[in-house]
Amino acid sequence: MKLKLCGIRRPEDISYVNAFPPDYIGFVFAKSKRQVTAEQAAALARELRRGIQTVGVFVNEPLENLLHIARTVRLDVLQLHGDEDEAYITDLRQHTDLPVWKAVRVTDAESLQSADNLSADRLLLDSFSPAAYGGTGKTANWTMIQTTRPQTPFFLAGGLTIDNLTEAIETVHPEGVDLSGGIETNGYKDKEKIKAVVEQVRQIDYQYRKGLNQ
Repeated sequence: MKLKLCGIRRPEDISYVNAFPPDYIGFVFAKSKRQVTAEQAAALARELRRGIQTVGVFVNEPLENLLHIARTVRLDVLQLHGDEDEAYITDLRQHTDLPVWKAVRVTDAESLQSADNLSADRLLLDSFSPAAYGGTGKTANWTMIQTTRPQTPFFLAGGLTIDNLTEAIETVHPEGVDLSGGIETNGYKDKEKIKAVVEQVRQIDYQYRKGLNQ
């Protein structure tokens, strides 16, 4: 079970994830209360513990800007969280070998099937809101994901917290989970919440692997 902690934006956040390392952290470059510049993200990434991969989160970013940010920060993964289509992904792949993840705001079976037809390396299944591309704090439609399961490996996002994480994983069986607001207190990353989430995901992963070996 992979874990991504998104919306990292302060030196304190880096110290928290270095102490309790996830698999990935996310830097948000789109308009958001968690937005960072390429220069800020690059400075934070230089202090990051070895082995944690960096994901750049973009919403309808012009391709040249995205590539500039990716080079400046030395990102490991590109996450497209807007209306980017197959033509955009194809164009992007002509300029970089970095993995491409595509976020999907789950509305119905068709939204999942359309995303599954894209050439993204992974999907990130999020909740739908007409007012925002993500970060709403609402849970995704787990039942819809369960019944219309994509063939593309996917992470589950949307309203995940320490209180519903186990249920979400047991219901949806994603490859990984992505948290942002669920590891915050008063809008800022919370060290104790990060610790609890990392420990819980690692325990779930341990139990799963233990079951496979029995």
